[in-house]
Amino acid sequence: MASSSKVESDSEDEALDEEVEHFDDFTLASSWERFISEIEAVCRQWMSDGPKNLLEKGAVLLEFSKNLYKVKFELKYALKSYLMEYYFEKSNTDDGKVSDWNFNLHDLQLCFGVKEFLVIAPQSASGVVLDAPEASKLLSAVAIALSNCSSLLPAFVPVHDPSRKAYIGIQNRGTVFTRRFESDHIGSQVPVKLMHLEGLYELFISKFAYSTLDISVHLFKVHFTMKLTYRTLSFDDDNDVQETDAEMTESEGNPASDIHSKAQWDDDCPWSEWYSAEDPVKGFEVIAIWSEKMVESSSEMAELENASPHDAEKWILFPIFSENLTDGSKGNQIGFASQLHFLVDALDMSFEAQFMEDFVSVESQGPDNLKTSMVIPPPTVIDRMLKELFHEGVQEPNFAKSEHKNSRAIKGAPLESLFAQFCLHSLWVDSCNIRAIAVLWIEFVREVRWCWEESQPLPKMPANGSIDLSTCLINQKLQMLAICIESKRELNEDYQDCIGSTDQASPHKKEDDPFGEDSDSSSIMLTPGENFDGKRDSPSKPDDLHGSGTTVSKFSSEPEHMVLADPKPSDCIRRGSAGVVGSMMLLKSHQRMHTPCTQDAPLMTEDMHEERLRAVEAFGDSFNFSAQLEKEILSTDMSAFKAANPDAIFEDFIRWHSPGDWESDDTQEKRPIKRLAMEDSNNDWPPRGRLSRRMSEHGNLWRKIWNDAPALPASEQKPLLDPNREGEKILHYLETLRPHLLLEQMVCTAFRASVDALNQTSYGGLKQMATKMEQLYLTMASSLRPLQANRLSSGSEIIDDLRQLCGVLEHVEKLLAVAASLHRKFLQAPRLSEAIFSDYYIFFLPRMGTASVGDNAQMDFDKKQQVRIHERPVVSNMFTPPTANQSWRKVLSMGNNLNGHEPVLREIIFSIRDRVSDHYAAHIPSVYQQEIETYRMYTCGTSNDLRVALSVVSCD
Repeated sequence: MASSSKVESDSEDEALDEEVEHFDDFTLASSWERFISEIEAVCRQWMSDGPKNLLEKGAVLLEFSKNLYKVKFELKYALKSYLMEYYFEKSNTDDGKVSDWNFNLHDLQLCFGVKEFLVIAPQSASGVVLDAPEASKLLSAVAIALSNCSSLLPAFVPVHDPSRKAYIGIQNRGTVFTRRFESDHIGSQVPVKLMHLEGLYELFISKFAYSTLDISVHLFKVHFTMKLTYRTLSFDDDNDVQETDAEMTESEGNPASDIHSKAQWDDDCPWSEWYSAEDPVKGFEVIAIWSEKMVESSSEMAELENASPHDAEKWILFPIFSENLTDGSKGNQIGFASQLHFLVDALDMSFEAQFMEDFVSVESQGPDNLKTSMVIPPPTVIDRMLKELFHEGVQEPNFAKSEHKNSRAIKGAPLESLFAQFCLHSLWVDSCNIRAIAVLWIEFVREVRWCWEESQPLPKMPANGSIDLSTCLINQKLQMLAICIESKRELNEDYQDCIGSTDQASPHKKEDDPFGEDSDSSSIMLTPGENFDGKRDSPSKPDDLHGSGTTVSKFSSEPEHMVLADPKPSDCIRRGSAGVVGSMMLLKSHQRMHTPCTQDAPLMTEDMHEERLRAVEAFGDSFNFSAQLEKEILSTDMSAFKAANPDAIFEDFIRWHSPGDWESDDTQEKRPIKRLAMEDSNNDWPPRGRLSRRMSEHGNLWRKIWNDAPALPASEQKPLLDPNREGEKILHYLETLRPHLLLEQMVCTAFRASVDALNQTSYGGLKQMATKMEQLYLTMASSLRPLQANRLSSGSEIIDDLRQLCGVLEHVEKLLAVAASLHRKFLQAPRLSEAIFSDYYIFFLPRMGTASVGDNAQMDFDKKQQVRIHERPVVSNMFTPPTANQSWRKVLSMGNNLNGHEPVLREIIFSIRDRVSDHYAAHIPSVYQQEIETYRMYTCGTSNDLRVALSVVSCD
């Protein structure tokens, strides 16, 4: 018995101990309460951290906002996972309200007028609570947790189908009031009454007025504000509609007419000759905002619906840009840059053959891809290109018109020149492959040779002037060939004219004509005052320099031709005179010194100058290289001087040709020429002076040349440059040019000509665009410099640099299209175009290769501009009145139309405000009362859909 009782006692003690160890704490009895406690703990942590610490812990800035951040925390309850998010602003104010029409607001901020808030939602595919009891229970848990924290944050739970964007919410407003939120959306079949402002107003009144009350006869002080959004038709669609209407009108007037030329937005842009670009500005949104006003009856709402958008207090303009501007995929942009990519590829392949014919010949042993993937243009394409280059006018181009100040830093050809036009045409032929370029070049050179053999002017090339050594060598050769062709033509014409007029020569002609009776046939190839390039040899003379036939003689007040009745022997053989040289006299004969007509210095291209430099190096240092190389030019000048001044001596030539080598004993010849002529009668003769030491040395080369030079006028001298010989040498160069040398010059010229063409675009006073164009020229000059130095080889890294340059040009090309489009659309409101472009330039800059595109780079352009009162007509004119063809598109069912266009979005905020005391005691003075929004309704929609968000403050 004792043992059994002991056992029973032990078992009772163990049961008691077990009961004590498994004591249940009923203060946390359920998972529901633990869920609330967890929410409370998270909220307390967020509230204690504050915005600054939350940012340091990794709060995320919302993409559409500049000041709204988000933190989140995962919770679990009843085998479900929930995500709680806290939205807060970095700079917080105490009022807890936000501006009604701030464009950076979160959807819930706009709908309910809150500033900071919580959102709790299940972690599911839809992210919403589809079960109503679950939504109410979830919202209650959050409300209890926030109340325990003494927090006034509103909390929201998404409900129903995601497309409805429906929410329910609650906010503790202190010890007395609670604010409840609810929103929903009607996606179709909107009641007709709710399409109009009057019906929406009555819907809001019905939320607080008695149902038996006649709303139409009672006045309610309702605060009202409205925002209407209008959107222009896409400019491409607008063009299509205008084209269709024009075709309908044209067909009615002329049924046989079935061809209509569609006008493109960029028809007057310089690139339209080569391609048509997509309009980067697809349209505009105009947001008209009515500031808050008091409305007391539905009749006032009816009047507001008939009001014009011009009555709105504020207009905001938002441009809509094409997605292709920021789309980095290839093939979505047609322009110079895309074609230059192909030309760079052709340059890379140009090292695979010795001659251009090798790329065309079927028998040539080259890579298979040259014969399969690369297409040769058909004859019709080649004929059309040659016709545009050679047979559509031969007028001289104006190179300076299209030239940027930095353009000459690129060693290419001017935009209007023949070679530049050839390069631009080549860009658009069969993807600009190497075989197509080879065929075009061969035909191009054949056409150039035909112009040479037939003495036809070379189009788009100047036939006079000096060779521009800043251009590429091919352009220099073509310019020199054009001069040679012109020289050949003039020689032939002069020869025919002289044969036809030999028997009709007058006595005056015999006196002044440099072709005497003893002249052979070769001496009449040039007219007296012209050299081989067709330009007058004599430079422009001062007013006091006259021809020999009208010059006043030193010994008579009569013109010189009056004195020639008894001429001196030397006067009878003077030939090739361009006029007297002021009052200068010859040292030996006491006659006036005459300026001779001389030949111009021979024209030389860059490679000819290099040959001369190599010749200088070959001579060594024992000779006067300058005099040696200029011997022929100096000899022709001396011969012409002797012919114009038969009694001249070497010292006379030095006084005229090189005054610095004549050391005068007096200051007579240092005075101005006009003053010398006035004091002519007082001049002493002969002039006193001597040759410089350089010219006085024994064996001086100049004196030797003088002694050997015959007295021949320029017209009878052998030309310094033989046009026939030089022309054939140029054609030989063009016909045997190595492919890589041709492609190097084509790449430089194509880049320069393309950007020169783009630079002619009119974009108004957009300074950023002008700066970007200037930077582009400098970038091209730096990238293309290795090609100018002929340092390129197959597989060189320079090819990759050129491809990157194409990418830079593509970005500038896109930006230029934006500038041109904005400028054309805002010709009467330039401030808007400048402001919009400035914003877009900042947005686009990271994509232009000048800055890195990081994770924080803005993906969508969202900048807006406020429209000033005087700019509104310009903006409203973009909304062209609907045509008859557009009437079927949409039946107008809303008011506030802008030029016949109804809003694409109408947003309205109704509110009622009351002064209340946030305390239980009834005897609190009125000074403690505050004005709050007791009712607020936000509506958003069109005639096809409507969203309503309601918040109500109640006393619990």
